[in-house]
Amino acid sequence: MGNCLFTSSIGRKLIMSISGLFLVLFLLFHMSMNLAAVFSTEAYNAICEFLGANWYALVGTLVLAAGFLVHIIYASILTLRNRAARGDKRYAVTAMPAGVSWASRNMYILGAIVVLGLILHLYNFWYKMQFAEIIGDHNLGAFGPTDGAAYIADLFSNPVYCIIYLVWFVAIWFHLTHGFWSAFQTIGWDNQIWLGRLKCIANIFATVVFLGFAVVVVAFYLRSLCGGACGVC
Repeated sequence: MGNCLFTSSIGRKLIMSISGLFLVLFLLFHMSMNLAAVFSTEAYNAICEFLGANWYALVGTLVLAAGFLVHIIYASILTLRNRAARGDKRYAVTAMPAGVSWASRNMYILGAIVVLGLILHLYNFWYKMQFAEIIGDHNLGAFGPTDGAAYIADLFSNPVYCIIYLVWFVAIWFHLTHGFWSAFQTIGWDNQIWLGRLKCIANIFATVVFLGFAVVVVAFYLRSLCGGACGVC
């Protein structure tokens, strides 16, 4: 039974789905945390200080990293095995079945974009904040390791980074619109009535997450244009 979980196609999909739902919860938390910076930089920095390099934050980081690795590894295994199983047949496809979304056909590409964006994000924030605290070097970045608001303000004063992050958020949106409901379908919640509802919920959830992250980027960019005096900031 345990061996089948890791070697069978269904078992791998189940592991990928559970790890995906875990990451969805993290996205919701991270989005909520970031929104605090829009309303109060002091509150956001207090959250950063509370997390920091404390033992519970380090444990959470390790669990989160494990979740990402599991999700990426199993997504890669399933994608490569599916391509190998189709062989040359995939090149003969001229039309996609009705109801198959663009996101579902390009989940691996979207996932790759998400991972690349994640690597950039880790360098811009985690490396200069939590990692700087872990190794005791507070000079890795231009600001203190708990001054997250300063890092956000500095990064999103650059329009190039704003565009890169917004593109990244769009990729996350597409990834979520399919991955969210698909995960529930894999774990057994697949009756036709609820499947339609889950697809609707997935679109709403993905849009809320996208807007939550995008608001932070846009708000801090507008703040940089008016020196922090804008009413929206």
